[in-house]
Amino acid sequence: MEPLVKTIKSLGDKRATLEFPEERQSLDDTERYMMRLDMDTCVSCSACARICPNKTIRMVETVRKAGTKVMPEIGIDRCLFCGMCEEVCPTKCLTLTKGYDLEATDKRKFVKRPEDLRG
Repeated sequence: MEPLVKTIKSLGDKRATLEFPEERQSLDDTERYMMRLDMDTCVSCSACARICPNKTIRMVETVRKAGTKVMPEIGIDRCLFCGMCEEVCPTKCLTLTKGYDLEATDKRKFVKRPEDLRG
């Protein structure tokens, strides 16, 4: 009976879902989602890949003007958005942003190459 009582009491509450993307959820200052990578300051140390609890980050070769550089590629479909990669980065080139538009119909679009993570 208790679940029914809770349901009836919640009928007057505001709705829990939004009509995304027309309506957007407001985020407080502590919430972070999509990663941004400053490719110029990345030193290819791999600290982000080593600390990632889900092994979501892997280091891949990226062609730059000055040659090839190893930089992080992130599978955002497995990312916890825990921020450990951001904390361990010695140059602070990897940061979490408030961007949360992560919808896609093709699973391959969830793998973000370094070029896709530029700010």
